Amino acid sequence: MSAYVVFTREQTTDAEELAQYAHKAPLAREGRELTPLAFYGQLEVLEGNEIEGAVILRFPDMAAARDWYNSPIYQEALQHRLRGANYRAFIIEGAEETL
Repeated sequence: MSAYVVFTREQTTDAEELAQYAHKAPLAREGRELTPLAFYGQLEVLEGNEIEGAVILRFPDMAAARDWYNSPIYQEALQHRLRGANYRAFIIEGAEETL
């Protein structure tokens, strides 16, 4: 069953660090089955605190999402994201389709 990694950027603290993250993070996608479904597009917060942006990535399953997140390449890029902004990130399993 598909799994989704969701990121919400709540506040940028260092734009240069985020630029380094933006340069390095795509390298972790190479050779992996993932589909960007939303990537910092127009958004409207309906409830809760405002956010600056959001990303949704689809993976084949929870294991593939965890493998990508925990990969050495992504973990190296992640350090720049953590220094560059306050984010929330989580993995959620998709729902089975019903007829």
